[in-house]
Amino acid sequence: MGIMSYDQTSNSDYDSQSHPDHLQASLPALYSQPSLPSVPSLTSKPHHRHQEILSTTHHHCLTTLEGHSSYVSSLTLAGKFLYSGSDKEIRLWMRNPLDSKIDQEELSNNVVAVAKGAVKSLVVLAEKLFSAHQDHKIRVWKINNQETNQHKYTRLATLPTLGDRAFKSLLPKNQVQIRRHKTSTWVHHVDTVSALALSSDESHLYSVSWDRTLKIWRTSDFKCMESVANAHDDAINAVALSNDGSVYTGSADKKIKVWRKSSEENKHSLVDTLEKHNSGINALALSSDGSVLYSGACDRSIVVWEKDGGGNMVVLGGLRGHTESILCLSAVSDLMFSGSADKTIRIWRGADRSYSCLAVLEGHRGPVKCLTASDDRYTSDESYLLYSGSLDCDIKVWQINVPLL
Repeated sequence: MGIMSYDQTSNSDYDSQSHPDHLQASLPALYSQPSLPSVPSLTSKPHHRHQEILSTTHHHCLTTLEGHSSYVSSLTLAGKFLYSGSDKEIRLWMRNPLDSKIDQEELSNNVVAVAKGAVKSLVVLAEKLFSAHQDHKIRVWKINNQETNQHKYTRLATLPTLGDRAFKSLLPKNQVQIRRHKTSTWVHHVDTVSALALSSDESHLYSVSWDRTLKIWRTSDFKCMESVANAHDDAINAVALSNDGSVYTGSADKKIKVWRKSSEENKHSLVDTLEKHNSGINALALSSDGSVLYSGACDRSIVVWEKDGGGNMVVLGGLRGHTESILCLSAVSDLMFSGSADKTIRIWRGADRSYSCLAVLEGHRGPVKCLTASDDRYTSDESYLLYSGSLDCDIKVWQINVPLL
């Protein structure tokens, strides 16, 4: 592992002089940049069938989950539960807010884990919960929901593990330079861990950081298997994994990079760089079959990328409508949801290479920082649940009814 030079002073996608201290690490830049004139709009006048869908799309907020005292920075679903992360704490909620078996009000006081640093990303694997933090660490918790109103989760490990750190520190070749007079082992993240993702077979956890690295961890023993140094020229804010093994990373350097593991070297290498945004990229989402990639940035646009005949992602067009930075994206079934610093959520659906904004969800009093949607229908063949977390410290649960195409 070679020397990686990293200057923490130029780390980020936010203006540290413009935000209060408690917000500096909470989200990418809220200040929107010019839109993308070079990318054709996909949100042209909807055709007749889309007009019918627009007129029959219904949504309402089922409930607002209150309890966090700081901005909500991450959400994930697992079984019948919803996990949320904010400043140093992880909370547990019912996935279905109308479930009468467990008192939602009692769960609103249930903090299942507390650690240093804002919780930037959450991933669940079987009985383990992985959390990425502002303090440069990834933590692993043992899930125990048998006593949901009383029990705190046990911390199984902090990544990199003590054994990994100790073993790597013995050999000089494992040291990387992070400042002029400071070194660290390559298994360490040395800035905020911004996002996590699981491989399709769940054998590996991928992490990206504002330190510009992509790291791969083995989920069975938490060992760091690989670190891609200087994967980008600026902070990495998002990672998305496709079932075909492609790894997408989005950065404040305005680029999306595509990585694949080489069977010969068993290491990830860069296979493509996607450049269309003119500002920092904050969020990525993939369609269920991996054929469409969505990217959101401070330029207020969502760029839609589609696989061509050779398996490469090419620009299909842009989705426009938000008036401020795109902060989060989530795709489920044939819908895509976007959250913005303009405090709204938009619901998009595409057909015949044309997209329509089916609805604009309003109600949050602050920028929408994170989204997750249920991939199981809620009350009928046309209904979904969407969960949104905001800088207003609230989580909202939305019921979305969309007619089938």
